[in-house]
Amino acid sequence: MIREFVDRETERALLDEEWQKDGGRLIILYGRRRIGKTRLVTEFIRGKEGILHFAEDTAPQIQIRRLQEAVARFFADPLLATLEITSWDQLFTYLARIPLSERRYLVIDEFTYLIKNDPAILSALQKAWDTALAGSNWCILLSGSMLGLMTDSALSYTSPLYGRRTRDMLLGPLRFCDARTFLPSFSFRDALKAHLTIGGIPEYLLKAGDHPDYATFVEKEFFNKYGYFYREPYFLLSQEFRELKTYQAILNAIAVGNTIPGSIAQFCGMDARHLYPYLEAMIRLGFIEKELPLLGNRRQGLYRIKDPIFDFWYNFVFSHRQAIETESLSSDAVDMNPYFGKQFEVFVRYEFSRKIFPGYTLGRWWYRGEEIDLVAVRESDASIVFGECKWGSLTEREARGVLTRLVRKAEHVRHDRYPNERFCLVAGGVEGKDRLREEGFLVYDLEDIEAACSTG
Repeated sequence: MIREFVDRETERALLDEEWQKDGGRLIILYGRRRIGKTRLVTEFIRGKEGILHFAEDTAPQIQIRRLQEAVARFFADPLLATLEITSWDQLFTYLARIPLSERRYLVIDEFTYLIKNDPAILSALQKAWDTALAGSNWCILLSGSMLGLMTDSALSYTSPLYGRRTRDMLLGPLRFCDARTFLPSFSFRDALKAHLTIGGIPEYLLKAGDHPDYATFVEKEFFNKYGYFYREPYFLLSQEFRELKTYQAILNAIAVGNTIPGSIAQFCGMDARHLYPYLEAMIRLGFIEKELPLLGNRRQGLYRIKDPIFDFWYNFVFSHRQAIETESLSSDAVDMNPYFGKQFEVFVRYEFSRKIFPGYTLGRWWYRGEEIDLVAVRESDASIVFGECKWGSLTEREARGVLTRLVRKAEHVRHDRYPNERFCLVAGGVEGKDRLREEGFLVYDLEDIEAACSTG
């Protein structure tokens, strides 16, 4: 059954805009596995004419032959099908010489397989583009999942395609409000927990949606040696990196709370000076990110795992592999609340806060053991919001305690440029939130988050 295509309005609009422009178009679409690139491409070419080719990880001559056959079928050219074509240059020269009176597409899905097995394809495409394709009616879209290969070979300034592409698009995960549509049987809280576990990856969400609730999903797919996600992060890493043990150790270190280079290196048993190339490689590919405090010392950066499935996996699966292999681990025996508390902060800061504080710059603040989960500033009216996030439910007394401590911590933040300050609390539930709001506090819980998602 074909599922409803969710979101991606911006991406579809950009692709259609490229289609409508004059001359040749060369689009590079990339993003991690399972992110929905193929489905986006399928929607884009619906109702259009052209060649859709799915590349495979096989020998170059086989790859050339398969694309040759696809081109021959499209142009109904039996002669081309019988020719002995042995290079990409010959094949792209053929395409360049065919006059097109109307726009047509050539889509190569998993283009990275072609680069991996024969980098000469890049130079061949460059030559054909410069000699004919740039002024033609071809709309060429190259899609790939190997982020390192796409960025280094197709996007970098050293690439033969540098300066030729007319659009490049890094496809990111779905926002929660769109992602939850994949989980119709989940309660709102369970849907949010799933999002904090696997992120907005469409293929992952479809797998979660096969289960009636979050607990069953995690039990069957993570804490099961035959589960879909039991080895998934390992496969993702092996696609990009060779020194898997080192990268795994670094991710494990960050997942369990080591966020500065010194503590990460100590956890991994390596010299901190040798750590930075690994960190930079994972930042470049979106596995981790370096956070800087908003209105704080910009030299005090912290590292965190950006992709939630890696954070969850290294917190709970990597450390319990023996129990999972022997089928002696139950999800009930694992306390996930600290993890959800950490990820809930990230969700509030980068998703929910964008709805309630439009136009604000968002981040967090920390200094010498003190931390504020959310800081939002807006230059236009010199406004600043300080916020705390709590995954659990709070009594009114507990909520007042959190807000009192927040006001006190805010005194340590240098925010003279923002005299209009407010204080915010976001939690799973807040008793007496209406009374707190009457006193001027901004208070939200899961009911408010659900309402915000319902309004789009």
